[in-house]
Amino acid sequence: MAMSVGESGDDAPMSDINTTPMVDVMLVLLIIFLIAVPVVIQTIDLALPKVQFEPTTTKPENVALSVTGAGGQCQVYWGMTKVSHQELLDRGVEKLKKEIDRQGGINAAGLELPEVHIRGDVNTPYRCIGATIYTMQMAGFVKVGFISEPPPGATTTRM
Repeated sequence: MAMSVGESGDDAPMSDINTTPMVDVMLVLLIIFLIAVPVVIQTIDLALPKVQFEPTTTKPENVALSVTGAGGQCQVYWGMTKVSHQELLDRGVEKLKKEIDRQGGINAAGLELPEVHIRGDVNTPYRCIGATIYTMQMAGFVKVGFISEPPPGATTTRM
């Protein structure tokens, strides 16, 4: 590598760019990024299910709810009957008590609690569905699921 000090006798300005400082800065930045990236990217290993949808087994004791948010107002339907959140809580507690009594009490062997299946309109605000979930959990229901419509051509696979 040669260095020109301007003693060639030419009065023309030197047009060579000294790239050594730029290369030094780039190497330092490369080393910093190589060290910093593994520290920033921290992930938790998860095995997510590989199922598009799982068919729901409907039992007579399960509770079917429909939730809409038409006009910004949350509307919850128990079957085909429109209910308020207080009525939903009261009906949920009553339904759960009747089902537990029918199966022989809270300490009965093989007690199977009913589930709540929620059908939510795609345009329903989350607060409506979230309030319904919360209300049913307050009533004592443990399993709350969502009923959805699979995309056209989707197949059911269980793994």
